[in-house]
Amino acid sequence: MADHRPVAETASLLPTCAAEMRARGWNGVDVILVTGDAYVDHPAFGVALIGRLLEANGLRVAVLSQPRHDSPDDFKQFGPPRLFWGITAGNLDSIVANYSGNARVRDVDQYSPDGYPYFGESRSKNERRRPDRATIRYANLARSAFGAIPIILGGLEASLRRFVHYDYQQEKLRASVLTDAKADLLVYGMGERAVVEVASRLAAGRDLAGIAGTCQRLTEAQQQAMAAEGQVFLPSLAEIEQDRAAFLNAELLIDKHARSLGHSLLLQKQQAMWVVQHPPAAPLTTAEMDSLYGLPFSRKAHPAAGDVPAFRMISHSVTIVRGCCGNCSFCAISRHQGPVVTCRSEDSIAAEVERITGMADFRGTISDLGGPTANLYGTGCRSRECSRHDCLHPAVCRHLLVDEGAFLSLLERVSGLAKVKNVFVSSGLRMELLLKTPRLLKKLLLDHTPGAMKIAPEHTVARVLRLMHKHGPDVLPAFLALCRKIGRENRKQCVFTPYFISAHPGCTLADMQALAGDVRNLGLSVRQFQDFTPTPGTISTAMYVSGLDRDKRQPIPVARHAGERMQQRHVLEEMK
Repeated sequence: MADHRPVAETASLLPTCAAEMRARGWNGVDVILVTGDAYVDHPAFGVALIGRLLEANGLRVAVLSQPRHDSPDDFKQFGPPRLFWGITAGNLDSIVANYSGNARVRDVDQYSPDGYPYFGESRSKNERRRPDRATIRYANLARSAFGAIPIILGGLEASLRRFVHYDYQQEKLRASVLTDAKADLLVYGMGERAVVEVASRLAAGRDLAGIAGTCQRLTEAQQQAMAAEGQVFLPSLAEIEQDRAAFLNAELLIDKHARSLGHSLLLQKQQAMWVVQHPPAAPLTTAEMDSLYGLPFSRKAHPAAGDVPAFRMISHSVTIVRGCCGNCSFCAISRHQGPVVTCRSEDSIAAEVERITGMADFRGTISDLGGPTANLYGTGCRSRECSRHDCLHPAVCRHLLVDEGAFLSLLERVSGLAKVKNVFVSSGLRMELLLKTPRLLKKLLLDHTPGAMKIAPEHTVARVLRLMHKHGPDVLPAFLALCRKIGRENRKQCVFTPYFISAHPGCTLADMQALAGDVRNLGLSVRQFQDFTPTPGTISTAMYVSGLDRDKRQPIPVARHAGERMQQRHVLEEMK
């Protein structure tokens, strides 16, 4: 991606080419981070977050953004990194970025320059900037360029493909990306603690065994030499290929282990190799989150990146919370970010907003104070012994501490900052929590909703909602009634953008027709919806593959064929 620009244009960014590296007076770098995204130095982009963190730990870091993947030439430009290659497909799984839920090639990549997903000018004659299964392709090219340098995989794609997983574009089960890429280590989850530990150990000449938040690839002999205590064996690739029910069993074990923050090792046989997952890294504390987001991000795209649509959308947004305790079946946030919610301090968030107000293109609007679920800000757990971390299903847990005042105080403080005219909350909101925080709901509706409030009921049929691991069907009408009451009392019309999923495992055409009737009766308009996409790392995908109910292990209907999926989608399309 990088081109040769005047040093002044790129001096505030991590170097992306040899010329930018030499402009810093460097003859080489310690770490090269390879990404399938255009390089944007903003904390919402994983490579920027990890790159700045490593830089803060005294390392020389370069970013190799959207390299050509038809040869290793781009991988050679910095010379060999002293410590390791850090490889990620980018902010999205590469198959999700390249293909729709029905495996059609996407014409737009929100993380590429101008949204254009191809190298060069001709779509028909050139390769995509982000290759399919980019983590594997980049690892192979890094190995080809400098064979002896450790290769560390990370990011969303690696994290969710760390065990046997389903690839919807190929319509097949695949082995762990760690074994397919033949990499030295895989960092799962958000990765800050693990990647700093990796760098520290390699700098000291130590091995990488046993780092929390990582997976190793072991031979049969190495696995046999491990201590037997504290091991949990997942169904192997061979067992899963022979019996698809074993895939659901494996995913449920992984999910239970992740939510309990268990200390056992997870092991899974992959053909001739084993994948061993070490216990998760501890979630960052509030102070650590504050420090991380206070690093010197320029909040700019590299000049060669041009207009990156994803950056344009989040340029003036602020992450206030990380993690999710909702654990929806179709969502991978809990698997990747973790089930424990961590919130930044009000001081840290206000300081970041003040930095944003100093940007040349700031016009007075903070587009989002949010995260995976914005109104989890200020929540916590009263129980020190909880191992479920499943706080919203089937109802809001009695141990969940909800501090309504924390979010209200934050909104008031940010709204009062100089140059700030509007503060919006555009991230997802959990309706069952808003029912318990009526003052916050009123504040959001009247002052902090950009036109329409985004809500995600997903469905209205009780059986489908259970399979989705969502709240019951009574929440949506109760929520709408309260919102409309607030609207009437304050002479404001409440507008909603509801989000629905068609063709979720267990959902039939009759269920979609029932959903359509419920939507009409509730006075909602259908604005956003999508066919269920069986992405790696979710329980819904395991139900799609196995055809079994996640709780009862009984057969459920699954719309796998395009015609069935289109029928369900058409029900909602007729309502637009």
